[in-house]
Amino acid sequence: MLVEDMLGDLGCTIVGSAASATEAERVARTAQIDFALLDVNLDGETSFAAADVLRGRQIPFAFVTGYGEQGVRADLRDAPVLSKPIDPRQLARVIEAVD
Repeated sequence: MLVEDMLGDLGCTIVGSAASATEAERVARTAQIDFALLDVNLDGETSFAAADVLRGRQIPFAFVTGYGEQGVRADLRDAPVLSKPIDPRQLARVIEAVD
């Protein structure tokens, strides 16, 4: 199941997606969002700069990674980390926690 489908099933509206770290940072700076889901690895780059922007805007976010918590920069490890493949129930719990 695609992540977008999972989010839609949970009642989320997707306002943007990014395939690169630069694009993710731009979306993080400009989009009106309540929550973000960041894949740590975006075409060989990390989404940590986007996470920094979101944190500065006080927008909650979670990471998605196949490397577990160790794949996340140390100062960002307080954010939820979802393992790949994403369990829809775990995703729902993370989103409910920020509501």
